Amino acid sequence: MGRKKALRGSTALITGGARRLGRELALALAAEGVNIALHYLTSREEAENTCAAIIKSGVKAKTFGADLTDERQYGQLVRRVESAFSARPDILINNASIFLADTLKTVGFESLREHMLVNAWVPFVLTREFSRGAEHGKIINILDSKISGFDWHHVGYILSKHVLHVLTEMTALALAPRITVNAIAPGLVLAPAGRDEQYLEKLAAKVPLGRHGDAQDVVDAALYLLKSDFLTGQVIYVDGGRHLTRA
Repeated sequence: MGRKKALRGSTALITGGARRLGRELALALAAEGVNIALHYLTSREEAENTCAAIIKSGVKAKTFGADLTDERQYGQLVRRVESAFSARPDILINNASIFLADTLKTVGFESLREHMLVNAWVPFVLTREFSRGAEHGKIINILDSKISGFDWHHVGYILSKHVLHVLTEMTALALAPRITVNAIAPGLVLAPAGRDEQYLEKLAAKVPLGRHGDAQDVVDAALYLLKSDFLTGQVIYVDGGRHLTRA
């Protein structure tokens, strides 16, 4: 059986860590004794508030603003974290993504390019920088349970998540045994921006387990992956079994 690794004293870089799922992951890791490097784009105030809450738990936390469409900024992110903490990060969680509506009829190259850049290429670049010269480490990519099929209303987005899924498997092989690379594919756990709990309740009937989840379900999966030393190249679907209905 794989050994359960103590996370205390390690450092995690979380992209898109100021709000929503990224924030919950940051707070949960801080509770495990992990120092947090919190990336954000425009949510500076929320990032600072999250860091303040993290510091109260007794670990270090710093914010790192970076535009993930600007190569000069995302290309230096890992090195900035290393400089600020005087050590390489031990954990990388590629959580940041964009989610723009388009269909097969309306999707254009620019929309596809932007989704691929932020949702697939940047996580790959960060993975490459994170692994450069590292003796060990753990990476988690945040996917989407819809990679089991398609999302006809968000074509650029779902194509980029399919690419990130493939990259998860490729980098898991390429970086073994030094670094593990796994992924989490959340389903109905958080309502989209501008929606409320009723949105989740309406869709819950389509979930085999008959209910929606929440951010804690994703956090639990992340902690499981980070504490295991014998898992790599895996995708955990945190969706109540909904991905099975797409077979």
